Amino acid sequence: MMRLLICAILLCRMVWLPAQAPFQAGKPTIVLYNRSFDDKGNVPELVVEKGTTQFTKEGVRITGSPGLIKLNKYYSLAERLVRYQVRFSADCRAVFQSDKGDFKAYIDVSARQVSIGTDQPVDTIVHFLDYRHDYIVEVRRYYQTSSVKIIDLYTGQSAEIAATMNGTGGNGRGAAGKGFFVGRQYDYYCIGVEKGASLTVRQISVLSMESDLSLLIYGDSITEPEGYFPTSDFPDSWTQLIMKNIKGPSMSSGRGGTTIKELLERIKNELPYIKAKYVMITIGTNGGNTEENLSELVEYILANGSIPILNNIPCNESGTQVKENRLIEKVRQKYNIRGCRFDLATSLAHDGKEVDTATMYFEDYNWGKIYHHPNVKGSLRMYTRTLVDIPEIY
Repeated sequence: MMRLLICAILLCRMVWLPAQAPFQAGKPTIVLYNRSFDDKGNVPELVVEKGTTQFTKEGVRITGSPGLIKLNKYYSLAERLVRYQVRFSADCRAVFQSDKGDFKAYIDVSARQVSIGTDQPVDTIVHFLDYRHDYIVEVRRYYQTSSVKIIDLYTGQSAEIAATMNGTGGNGRGAAGKGFFVGRQYDYYCIGVEKGASLTVRQISVLSMESDLSLLIYGDSITEPEGYFPTSDFPDSWTQLIMKNIKGPSMSSGRGGTTIKELLERIKNELPYIKAKYVMITIGTNGGNTEENLSELVEYILANGSIPILNNIPCNESGTQVKENRLIEKVRQKYNIRGCRFDLATSLAHDGKEVDTATMYFEDYNWGKIYHHPNVKGSLRMYTRTLVDIPEIY
């Protein structure tokens, strides 16, 4: 009997060992980050934003109302989740948010409630919440949809809520509707105590929903149509059209308002782990490109065993794409790589010079009139252009 018991114990250890194995360079994995915490401390990637923390045998204890820690790892994958193993104090109202504050979710132990802060709060009652139990909390992003799931590690009971972003298309006179705002979890994960005694974090894992991709798409807001497309039209956005026709898994990693500087930072937390055959880049509408940093980006992609696709940026109301695309073409020739001429697809004369405003959402601000986010018509033209310029990705 004792021998059987020992064999059972060894079998359990064998089952659990792979989950604890360290990341091996060169092998695709969905695990972007995984760390358990104890009283040893010395976790430089955990940054105290508010309140105080203490490393204990049970994990990182966050105290203070408010108290907040940040995982200092920048992510923008549109298909990802963060998973926390936590224990709440009896009076804890915990917050799970992005460092920019565009996304906030709450777990209120005394009210037994889970909620997402949106234009109209989304919430649900969780009857099984018990401060004496450990929980897994997952915050997931899938393009326009964010969700929060809580799982009782003692009973297996779970509850989940979700909210979906509905973009307005343009702005002001160009808006397609009122929309519904749900944050895209910019840019660093944060967890903390909004009120109550404490929250203890035993483990944090960040996961991609897929790995070993055929295509990974990087860029700024142009590559993040989930931020402005109406939900009903989102399947017809250019990134979705491309990914729908790719053989094999694909994913986008756009982040509005950024330049190549931020792209060079976040790609290092994503590409080396999930791996991709092709990495498509559309960057430069917000400025910041130089031959040096574009070359750095291309060489980084090549060093990770991927094939770079460096696209021309689409046309815009200011005509800045003309100069940017000359630079992009120079770098393409330097490395003998390919890219798509999105400027041809979005210009009036198909020459890459003057924007065809019919291909863009109209953004009417008090400081200017903007035409540089592709609409359904522009998206279809951009996707169609890839069939000519970069057919190999299909």
